[in-house]
Amino acid sequence: MRTSHDMFRTSRHCAFLSSRQFNNENVILRNAHHSCKILVVGGGTAGCTMAAKFSNKFKGSKDTVVIVEPSERHYYQPMFTLIGGGVKTLESSYKSMEKVLPKDAQWIKDRVVKFEPESNTVTVANGDSIQYEYLIVALGLQLYWNKIPGLSEALEDPKVPVCSIYGPETVGKVFRTIENTKSGSAYFTFPNSPVKCPGAPQKIVYLAEEYWHNKRKLQDIHVTYNTALPVIFGVKKYADALWKVCQSRNISVNLQTNLIEIRTSKNEAVFQNLQNPDELNTVKYSMLHVTPPMGPPELLKNHSALTNEAGFLSVDPQTLRHDKYSNIFGLGDCTNTPNSKTMAAIAAQSKVVYEHLSADLSGKVSKETYNGYASCPLVTGYGKCILAEFDYKLQPTETFPINQAKEYFAMYLLKKYFFPYLYWNWMLKGHWNGPAIFRKYLNCFSRKEVAPISKTQ
Repeated sequence: MRTSHDMFRTSRHCAFLSSRQFNNENVILRNAHHSCKILVVGGGTAGCTMAAKFSNKFKGSKDTVVIVEPSERHYYQPMFTLIGGGVKTLESSYKSMEKVLPKDAQWIKDRVVKFEPESNTVTVANGDSIQYEYLIVALGLQLYWNKIPGLSEALEDPKVPVCSIYGPETVGKVFRTIENTKSGSAYFTFPNSPVKCPGAPQKIVYLAEEYWHNKRKLQDIHVTYNTALPVIFGVKKYADALWKVCQSRNISVNLQTNLIEIRTSKNEAVFQNLQNPDELNTVKYSMLHVTPPMGPPELLKNHSALTNEAGFLSVDPQTLRHDKYSNIFGLGDCTNTPNSKTMAAIAAQSKVVYEHLSADLSGKVSKETYNGYASCPLVTGYGKCILAEFDYKLQPTETFPINQAKEYFAMYLLKKYFFPYLYWNWMLKGHWNGPAIFRKYLNCFSRKEVAPISKTQ
C-alpha cells in the first residue's frame, strides 16, 4: 500500500478529472493538484523577478518554481508617466506574460482565491490546489477607482476631461486630454492612501505644464496640484527642490487636500481639507488628472492571518519574512514595509528574499537585510529629471557623485531609455539587485554640493 506521501508525489502537476453525463453533454469536474518547492503568487515586477531568480538557481527543473498569474500582459508601469506626457506609446510598455516569465518555471494562468498557510496550500479560481514548501507573495497594490464617486464614469467617457496615468486602460486618454485643454483650471491629485510610484502624480503635472508652456497656452491655464500628503515629497532634500520647481513655474500646490467626488455633468470636483474634514471645496475644472486610491488586494484583506490591520502582508521590514509563518516571504507593494513603493525598492528587496530563502534551503542563516532603499526618477519636464534615492529613514542614499536634487538631462535619459532596458533585460531575468554595488564605488569620487534649504514648508 502506498503512503500518503507517495500519493502526494504522484500527484505532482497531474490533474485528476472525473466526468459525468448531463443533458447529453460531457461536464468536466476539475480537481487538479500541484506541488512545488517555491510558489510565487503574482506576476508583476516582484513576482517575475523572484520567479526568474529561483528558476536560474534550479535550472532545468520545472516542478521547482510555480508562478500563479492570470494576466496575459506584463506592463512596465513606470513608463505610464511618459505615455501620459506623449513621449512613449502604450505598445512600448508591455510584453506578453509568456515571454516575460522564465521558461524553467511553471506558469499557472489563474488567480489565487484562498491561502491555507497551516497546510502550505493555496487554491486557485478553477478549484485547483497548489502545495508549496516556500511561498512568495507579490500581489502588488489594487486600484480602487470606485472609492471616488463619479471617477469610473468620467474615465470611460472620452468627452469628459478626466484622466489617469495609473491604468493601462486609462493612460491613453491622458495626453489627448492635455492636448485638448486650451484654457481654464487644470487639477492634478494625490489620494489619501498608499500609492505605487508616489512621485508619478506630480511628474505628470510637470510634463503637462511644460507642454502648455511650449504651446503658449499657459497664460490661459492655471495648474494646481492637490495632494492629500502633508508634504510635497517625503524626503526633505528633494521636497525643497520640488517646491522651487513649482514656484518658478507658478504651479499652485495645496497640501492635505483630498479628492472625494467628481460631478461630470458640471465639470466639478469636490475636495476635502484633511486638516478640517468638515471643510469641503468644490472647484470647476477644465482638466482633472486623478490618482486613484490604492490599497492591498481584496484577496489579502480576506486572509487576516497573513496581514496587519490595514490588510497588508505582515513581514519583518529587514528580512521580508512573514512574522508568523517562517516559510512565507513577501516583497513589493503588497507588504507592510514602510518604504516608498517603487520598482527600485523591489530590486533591493529581491536580493534579500533570495538570500534568506536560499539559506533556508541549504540549512544556513543569511544576514542580508533590507534598509528601505527606494528610488524615484522625478521627471520635471521634457529633458529634466531629479533622481531621488532614499532609505527607511528618508535619508538620501544617492548613487552618483553629484547632487541628485538638481534637474539633469542625463537623469532624464536614464528614465526614458536605460531603466526600461534594465527592466526587461536584467531585472525580470533575475540579474538586477539595485545600484548598491555601483554606489559603493562611485561615492569614492563624490564631491556633492549641499542642497540649499528652502524656507517653504
